[in-house]
Amino acid sequence: MSTLNVIDLAVLDIQPASFTLQAGECVGLSGPSGEGKSLLLRAIADLIPHRGTVTLDGVDCKNINPAQWRRRVGLLLPESHWWSDRVGDHFPVREMDRVTALGFDETVFDWQVSRCSSGEKQRLALLRLLANQPQVLLLDEPSASLDPKSVDRLESLIKIYREQMACPVLWVSHDPAQLARVADRQLRLAHKQLQAAA
Repeated sequence: MSTLNVIDLAVLDIQPASFTLQAGECVGLSGPSGEGKSLLLRAIADLIPHRGTVTLDGVDCKNINPAQWRRRVGLLLPESHWWSDRVGDHFPVREMDRVTALGFDETVFDWQVSRCSSGEKQRLALLRLLANQPQVLLLDEPSASLDPKSVDRLESLIKIYREQMACPVLWVSHDPAQLARVADRQLRLAHKQLQAAA
């Protein structure tokens, strides 16, 4: 069970933001395009320079090796990056229950990444992230390229992972209906300020 604390986090022109993600909690993050939602997630994942403090179970990210921090605090970006053209090369551990939950079978590991659709890459990127067993999930538009059936599968898998691992989730989405389904509470980034959503 992990808790993520964000204290006076500021990046570029985003005003200092403070909030806590409790164990097992899903917090939705919305706001107009260009406000900096993705920047905020990247800062929490310690991918870009920022001011303020981010702690996981009381340990400051500054005191943890960046690669180790990013294994614990897993960030799913809208555009995934792949270092090999064979899907299976990215999966040293294969969790078949999760693979089938997202609509794939074992043959997916023989696929070429270059031939995958954007939606297939998005689902595979989530599987790759979960294989690291992150303690926190930062999800940046995780279902933007998916059809409704795949959206249902993805939301269900994340819910199961969150409940099994007592994993806090920060979920960015432009879909109010999705955030109403998945989030326990919501934050909104507007005019470069983070506030509780009405």
